[in-house]
Amino acid sequence: MGSDQAPDAPAQHHRRNRRRARRYGLAAEHLAAVALRLKGYRILERNYRTKLGEIDIIARKGDLVAIVEVKARDSVAGAADAVGYQARQRIGRAAHHWLATRRDAHRLSLRFDIIAIRPWRWPVHLKNAF
Repeated sequence: MGSDQAPDAPAQHHRRNRRRARRYGLAAEHLAAVALRLKGYRILERNYRTKLGEIDIIARKGDLVAIVEVKARDSVAGAADAVGYQARQRIGRAAHHWLATRRDAHRLSLRFDIIAIRPWRWPVHLKNAF
């Protein structure tokens, strides 16, 4: 077998699907951020990552900090169901890590939200989702 052969088709297909899913996820997060800005939130972080977990969007409105998980699904219920117990735990740990880095942490309150991104519809913001 020569080194100039193309990779096998299933692996190539898998990589293409992953890239497509990543692009779709980034577009969903962008739309969610736009929706939050229109509601008066200031976006503080996008794709905040720590060893403890990851947060899609951290947004602030006054002294309220919304920790937002963005899910692109066919239904709002499907989006809410997609954030399971372990994901909620990881998001919570990452949120408390982020909060610990803030000088004004004592003034802030955290809320955990989900934004459901559905095909051809405006995002649905589920406040206090978990």
